[in-house]
Amino acid sequence: MRRLFITLAWVLTLLGAHAQTSNTMNESKLTTRQLNLATCAALEAQDDMARLDTALRKALDEGVTVNELKEAFSQLYAYTGFPRSLNALNLLKSVLGERKSMGITDHEGKPWKRPTLWDNAEEALRRGTEVQTRLCGGVPYNFDLSPQDDHYLKAHLFGDIFAGDQLSEADREIVTMAALSAMEGVERQLASHKRGAVMMGNTSEQVEQLCHYLSENGLSQSDNAADACHGDWPKGNPNTQFARYFTGNSHLAPIAPKNLSADEKTIQGYSNVTFEPGCRNNWHIHHGAHQILICVSGKGWYQEWGKPAIPLTPGDIIDIPEGVKHWHGAQRDSWFQHLATHVNTNNEERNEWLEPMSDEEYNKL
Repeated sequence: MRRLFITLAWVLTLLGAHAQTSNTMNESKLTTRQLNLATCAALEAQDDMARLDTALRKALDEGVTVNELKEAFSQLYAYTGFPRSLNALNLLKSVLGERKSMGITDHEGKPWKRPTLWDNAEEALRRGTEVQTRLCGGVPYNFDLSPQDDHYLKAHLFGDIFAGDQLSEADREIVTMAALSAMEGVERQLASHKRGAVMMGNTSEQVEQLCHYLSENGLSQSDNAADACHGDWPKGNPNTQFARYFTGNSHLAPIAPKNLSADEKTIQGYSNVTFEPGCRNNWHIHHGAHQILICVSGKGWYQEWGKPAIPLTPGDIIDIPEGVKHWHGAQRDSWFQHLATHVNTNNEERNEWLEPMSDEEYNKL
């Protein structure tokens, strides 16, 4: 009996530890609300009103309040400019009016209040300096080159704007990161806010989740993911069946001719393969078939055994003879997509998978 009680206690301890771990993992995930805010922020930054229209309706349907969206777009004028901020706010007004005419009542959220800080310029500067210092990891930031911008940042952006209570400081950094990710040419500012997002209450896991989410949904311009994730060619699903033969993550999308019905088979099958930055397949050999690669997006590599690697860009075509040992994949700093098809040379077509392309050799390219 004593052994039974000890065993039960051990099991309950394990279950408790598992529950605690699960709760911790859930807490480190971004909420649906935060992901909706991030989507709307990214599309505001790109001034993509067609997609933002859809994103706004989804956000409202899933519980993001009207005042939270207003606050997010108002804050973003400091990062994306007044024109995009006003475009997004006017679109929100139009969407709300249309939904109201359809009998949909959207949740306004916490009533907006004019921050008292707006009436005290000296206090706005002091508090904004404190907020900016926290965001920078406790190190004071002084932009001596332009005292004007230094004052605007401290007193207005991190003082006046951050004084609003519709969004938390952590939420504000999610919104800012999403907008910066959606823009080109602001990599340094994005890197700074990725660090700052953690200082303002997000976890490192949440920051990485946000970056992955933006890439997966074609909202990021910082890693060439937009072309690969929201371009003309489908990205497909994670390539789990062949994952053991790849270094990094890849995705596979079979492509069917548009003029054929579901019951008809094509004489020549095609698939679109998407490689995340740095992803490549192992050295391998095709037996019983030629393989043809048609590059459609991003930057990649193709290499045959004993020969120099060939850089690939959209429009390049590779013809891989039967029996040739080779590998192909993305360059380190870019997503990459190619169409792949096989021309059968006999009835025994198969792949022979070999060793990985080593990090050492890959990093020399």
